[in-house]
Amino acid sequence: VQLQASGGGLVQAGGSLRLSCASSGSILSINTMGWYHQAPGKQRDWVATVTTDGTTLYTDSVKGRFTISRDNAKDTVYLEMKILKPEDTAVYYCNGLRVTAGARYNYWGRGTLVTVSS
Repeated sequence: VQLQASGGGLVQAGGSLRLSCASSGSILSINTMGWYHQAPGKQRDWVATVTTDGTTLYTDSVKGRFTISRDNAKDTVYLEMKILKPEDTAVYYCNGLRVTAGARYNYWGRGTLVTVSS
């Protein structure tokens, strides 16, 4: 499975962006799809995840502003970002985690840069 993130760009504070993560294969077998971000000079941090049954989780800093969703028919995961802040500036990475009996498969895509100007 290969993941490709897209949709990043430059936006003013308060604006919105929608990121997409397209998979080369079916995401039905991937238990958890998520987004991470990495700001310049910082570590990669978790942002949000969505499970196969649609359960979503968010880091506190994006709750109420970001929405993660998955379209299993299109093998795509989305991150709708609203009320963007300069501190949201980072490279955003898509992640997929598949857990089987005795094995874990972690998939990462190339990131997409989000820049929020003040």
